[in-house]
Amino acid sequence: MVYRRESLKTTWLFRLILAAVFLLLAAAARVFWVPTLASNLVCPEQVVPSDVILVENFDPDYLVYERAGELQRAGLAPKIVVPTSAGPEPGQLNSVAAGIVGLMTREARLPEPPETIPIREVEPISLNAAYQIRSALQKTHVRSVLVVTPGLRSRRSMLVYSAVFGQAGITTSCVPVFGVNSPTTWTHTWHGVQAVVEQYVKFLYYRFYVMPRLFHSSA
Repeated sequence: MVYRRESLKTTWLFRLILAAVFLLLAAAARVFWVPTLASNLVCPEQVVPSDVILVENFDPDYLVYERAGELQRAGLAPKIVVPTSAGPEPGQLNSVAAGIVGLMTREARLPEPPETIPIREVEPISLNAAYQIRSALQKTHVRSVLVVTPGLRSRRSMLVYSAVFGQAGITTSCVPVFGVNSPTTWTHTWHGVQAVVEQYVKFLYYRFYVMPRLFHSSA
């Protein structure tokens, strides 16, 4: 009718000691895991001559424009294109977005005004934008693109562009650009930690949900 059972349980003191040891080991090894964790979000840099330089403009960043200007002056591509939010009329730019592009262009001192590509922001935004950009590039017979993009989202960008542009025979290369947050500095601020976590979530969403559906639909 009754039985006796013996069980072993850890004490709260042991659990606290174990947690403290784990934190100390993590802190001691941060020189290894901090850059590795963020580097998984970064595309390999490939600075190669291309038909156009594509400035990724979803989160406008002056440093991206500046780097694009340096590449154009170095002769890597004859022109720069910037995807920009579309206005209410077909082929029209959103006035605020166009103003931001103009400001960035002036501050970065680009050799010449970039060509803008109006895009409709429809979820998933990066994928649908890539299709719209591809259509615009095909009209001018572009065969190679050098993508200049914020570093911590660059691997996700290349995942999308390589697939979408590759379907049209357009080769894609990547130039990641870093500001305050880089693979070695992102833990210095909460904003940097937030940026890495956010980009990891978005990368996993595209890697395991959005892109498999794309390949399935095109099969």
